[in-house]
Amino acid sequence: MSMKTVSNVINGYAHVAEGTKERVLAAVETVGYRPNLSARNLARGRSGVIALVVPRLEMPYFAGLAGQLIEQAEARGWFVLIHETGWDRMAERAAIEGQFPQRIDGLIVSAQQLERADLDQRTATTPLVLLGERSFGDAVHHVAIDNTAAARTAVEHLIERGCRRIAMVGASDAAADDPRRRGYLEALEAAGLELQPDLMLPIRANSGEEGERVVRELLESDVALPDGVFAVTDWVALGAMRALHLHGLRVPDDAAVVGFDDIPYARAVTPSLTTIAPDRAALAEVALRMLETQLNPAGGLAEPVHQTVPFELVVRESTTSFGPPQSRAH
Repeated sequence: MSMKTVSNVINGYAHVAEGTKERVLAAVETVGYRPNLSARNLARGRSGVIALVVPRLEMPYFAGLAGQLIEQAEARGWFVLIHETGWDRMAERAAIEGQFPQRIDGLIVSAQQLERADLDQRTATTPLVLLGERSFGDAVHHVAIDNTAAARTAVEHLIERGCRRIAMVGASDAAADDPRRRGYLEALEAAGLELQPDLMLPIRANSGEEGERVVRELLESDVALPDGVFAVTDWVALGAMRALHLHGLRVPDDAAVVGFDDIPYARAVTPSLTTIAPDRAALAEVALRMLETQLNPAGGLAEPVHQTVPFELVVRESTTSFGPPQSRAH
């Protein structure tokens, strides 16, 4: 049996007789052979390394996403290099230009500060996929949940529970194209509830401290107290719950709270946090598949596409009486 035949079987090429394939695989199992991925990638002109670029790995959402991506990339023979940008636009621009100390095959970037002009001016040809709520049209491959629908679902849940004065913690400027703000407004309008600007609470950072600060300031003001809170992330929601607690308000009896991201801490706090749970496994799978499409020399560089993956509303104690969580998939 020739080395070429053995190579064809190990690399999964077609047109090898089934009997021959079985003999090769049996021999591989007997000797305990494992492919040399570095040599294989070198032969293909690849490094076998992709980069995942996130703002902060310490943020539970990004840590969970990284775990999913590493597991699925490993199954494809890719090693994942993780890089942090610290929410800095220049760091994100450097990342999409592939400014890393080693060669990489592809980039998966959670863009927080990038602008369309940064993508239009990009000179690197490294395959790129963007994650997150910000979309850039046809400029780049992009995968996310439907953030507008998810935010609308969260606020609708508060309305169904009887909330009428619903604060949005993490509200963006009215001029910003913010899908979560849009979903919040759509839910209010559909329910016939008037927008109350005093309940739109912008934050300076995605943190529990900021969530606590802005809710505390609201509670200490002359504004009528909210009976519902929609926070743009779970981290922010936990800070909001702390402010409510320190002010003597009970969650969910005095004010119900919904977060976004379904981080592990959402299940461990008391009361546990109702939240929007993105399908992280699907995000990782679609992002990797988009990279594979761009790397496939037979298919050429596919045109940029936008794809959404499922999410679900996980109902816990912060909006209901104490009991087991419930889920509503979307």
